[in-house]
Amino acid sequence: MITVLWAGFIVLVIFLLALDLGVLNRKEHVIGIKEAFLWSAFWIFLSLLFSAAVYFIYENHLFDIGLYASGTISGHQALIQYLTGYIIEKSLSLDNIFVIALIFGYFKVPAIYQHRVLFWGIVGAVVLRGVMILAGAVLINNFSWIVYVFGGFLIITALRMLKSNHEEIDPDKSVLVRLARKLYPVTKDFHGKNFFVKVNNKKAATPLFIALLVVESSDILFAVDSIPAIFAITRDPFIVFTSNIFAVLGLRALYFALAAMITKFYYLKYSLVIILLYVGVKMLLTYYYHINSLISLAIIIIVLSTGIIASMIKSKNDSYIK
Repeated sequence: MITVLWAGFIVLVIFLLALDLGVLNRKEHVIGIKEAFLWSAFWIFLSLLFSAAVYFIYENHLFDIGLYASGTISGHQALIQYLTGYIIEKSLSLDNIFVIALIFGYFKVPAIYQHRVLFWGIVGAVVLRGVMILAGAVLINNFSWIVYVFGGFLIITALRMLKSNHEEIDPDKSVLVRLARKLYPVTKDFHGKNFFVKVNNKKAATPLFIALLVVESSDILFAVDSIPAIFAITRDPFIVFTSNIFAVLGLRALYFALAAMITKFYYLKYSLVIILLYVGVKMLLTYYYHINSLISLAIIIIVLSTGIIASMIKSKNDSYIK
């Protein structure tokens, strides 16, 4: 019965993606900040609307979901876990936005085609994360000790983030890019919105396609961080998947809304480091000490809000100095 629920959600995602590309954004155009904020509000509204559905489904255990040998997940628990997972993924997406901006700058992708790259990048991200979440769920259910590996990995990732420098992006190091260059010649110039064109009767990739591959490879790295982080909040694969996917669906609009000002979030990285450290430690303690999901949600919101507010204050003070 639960497969019906999974199939229904996947159909919903396909419908939303088709509506986005095929109807609402059928014509290529430069997305302005106002439009981007409206789209961001739309995706956040849908995510919150779905959280109500999560509560109803788990509270009534429709399709027998939330019933496990180890216990049950109530509607309230499912709601808190979904929102916590969504906020974790959304906050980590802010760091991804900075990387995407650097990628578009590196390849000099025209603003009018950036939406197309991000759309197909998100389609790939949805498929990839579905596979990774399924694999993570199987590993945790069959090897209980894997939670320590995930927890330790998140702590190491947090410490590495402190020393990371996004500006050191080298697309030629991407495995996907190197593979594409071996399979296809790459044109020097863009050819409109096309990912592939024919040059001398031979199929060639355009810089737009290479930019897409780099965006996809960067998402793989972010998914490796964010998916274990959500498993620290809940082991329920449906909650992990839906919260993750809704956050990813809103990434494109969030990019256009915040790309121009993302560098002003000076303290954001430190907030993300603290969040990753927290969920990593929570995972290491999972069999020894239980931390209520509501407490986790509160901690993550406070840490993220503090970083954003502190960044805004610093940016305002810097503007006064200038």
